Amino acid sequence: MNPIFKNRFGPVFLVIILVISLSFITRVVLLVSSWSNIDFSFLNLLGIFFIGLFYDFITGLFFALPVALYCWLMKDAWYQKKWNRVPLFILFFIILLILVFNVGGEITFWNEFSTRYNFIAVDYLIYTTEVIGNIQESYNMPLILGAVLIGVIVLLYLVRKKITLSQTVSMRFALRSIYFLGFLALAAAGYFFVNNSFKNFSRNNYVNELSGNGVYEFGAAFWHNEIDYPSFYKTGNHEENFSIIRNLLQQPDARFTSNPLSIEREIVPGLPERKWNIVLISVESLSGSYLKYFGNTENITPYLDSLIPHSLFFKNFYATGTRTVRGLEALSLSIPPTPGQSIVRRPNNENMFTIGNLLKDKGYDTRFVYGGNSFFDNMGYYFSHNGYKVIDERDIPDVANKFKTAWGVADEFSFDLVINACDSSYKQNKPFFNHIMTVSNHRPYTYPDGRIDRPSKSKSIQGAVKYTDYSIHKFIQDAKSKPWFDSTVFIIVADHCARSAGKTELPLENYHIPCFIYAPALIPAKIEDRFTSQIDLLPTLLGLMNLHYKSKFMGFDIYNSPPQNSRVFISTYQKLGYFKNNDLVTLAPLKKTEMEQINPKNGDTKLVVADSNLIKEAIAWYQTASYLFNNNGYKKN
Repeated sequence: MNPIFKNRFGPVFLVIILVISLSFITRVVLLVSSWSNIDFSFLNLLGIFFIGLFYDFITGLFFALPVALYCWLMKDAWYQKKWNRVPLFILFFIILLILVFNVGGEITFWNEFSTRYNFIAVDYLIYTTEVIGNIQESYNMPLILGAVLIGVIVLLYLVRKKITLSQTVSMRFALRSIYFLGFLALAAAGYFFVNNSFKNFSRNNYVNELSGNGVYEFGAAFWHNEIDYPSFYKTGNHEENFSIIRNLLQQPDARFTSNPLSIEREIVPGLPERKWNIVLISVESLSGSYLKYFGNTENITPYLDSLIPHSLFFKNFYATGTRTVRGLEALSLSIPPTPGQSIVRRPNNENMFTIGNLLKDKGYDTRFVYGGNSFFDNMGYYFSHNGYKVIDERDIPDVANKFKTAWGVADEFSFDLVINACDSSYKQNKPFFNHIMTVSNHRPYTYPDGRIDRPSKSKSIQGAVKYTDYSIHKFIQDAKSKPWFDSTVFIIVADHCARSAGKTELPLENYHIPCFIYAPALIPAKIEDRFTSQIDLLPTLLGLMNLHYKSKFMGFDIYNSPPQNSRVFISTYQKLGYFKNNDLVTLAPLKKTEMEQINPKNGDTKLVVADSNLIKEAIAWYQTASYLFNNNGYKKN
């Protein structure tokens, strides 16, 4: 094989061969460990190794990119010098370190999940503290790292002569460029025209997983941001699931379509529509525990606390997740969280059945306003493709002179944009729906001086919360001077809590957030005790407005639903929680389910005997949400 390596791009070929070789060894080990679960046939074995070889080759192209770039750019006169072995050997050391460590990582991951890398592996990059601690407690890391290092050094020693063979020949820049562009074209084709579905040729999932490549699957999971629900969670029959959900969504003014695998229904109130203006304020990280009403003694939400007697205030309101994009998903789509990343960041999230699209079709001006760059977290793309006009910091006049952090301008300046947007719609005699996402209540917790009695330089979360409270107060006061104020509903709700960690993996109290519907001229003030999910907020408001519409929302109008149907959804990337009647069902990967009883006041929990009906209900909600998204059942049309 020496003629292959006696070429300027010999190291590139060597990287690809190393990837294929180590991937083959990994595949054989995984095959042997799963022997009893595999349907052996000639076709299955052919697929495992030949489709696997294809994915290994594509992965090898990606690994070889830095080496190819180096071989292309390095002049002949320099490349043939002995000192040039140093950067080449460094590149190979890094590549081999990743590859050898990956062999152990894949085998460990397979032993636990019986699958190649997926979003769970990507998740490990997010929760690094917990993951590193778990690895240190579970494995002898000095021994493992030592073995990996020895393996890398041995492999590097074995291929040393093949690396240096490329230094014995010359290649002109023009010819090098042809080689490099050809290689680049192959890598680009692998990126744009190959996906991880090619391996799914068998009815046996073990066969399909063995046909893949772990590193390739990791990349696919990273970009697609989803854990496949049927593969990892306990499932039920689709027809039965939809029957359960349709029954729970039934209300007196709802008429479902005849399709049993749909939740589409026509909402036909008996009263005339009231096309109120709507301003929805999503407040960054506003835990319920910050309010004096819920026991806080720091006086950091004086204005919000003062609004409670004048608002429809939801006392038991819960966020669906722990990140902003999860809150935006719940508020715009009214859908329970699906495992993995929020729909806001996933592919195929255009033209969804959002509140923006619904109200736009009703003649509303619909906008999403963000004080930072809306490119972050894919917010700009998602909202602009789902019925909203996106306005962000780039639309703020003289933005360079406004107070900013890495997250964007201080909240008061974003609220100025909202005032201008409301004025513009009012002048055109159009109803409006403006959704603003605040940013100031976020680390580094700084804000303009002179607004509140806590200096910005203290960089305290309490100061940031109080500044956000000040900004909302200023905005409402400015709005009161406007002719559209009395016909406008102001919704103030958190996207999620400031902290999600607790004694349990899904601590209910750390999903508790405040929610206000403030419209003194339109909606009577009331303290609402019913347990309410983020996904129920907009359907409940539309019910108060007597809006006639076709709905695909999985949230419901709490005032047109039986009190016994009240439930909330809470989640992490992997764990899906369903809380009802003081019981929390948790669905987890490896098709695990458990149930515990929770005291919502203090968060105390105890495991209880699982209620099969409640577990069925939880599965129905989450599996149906995943099914609808993946089968375009949540599209607008």
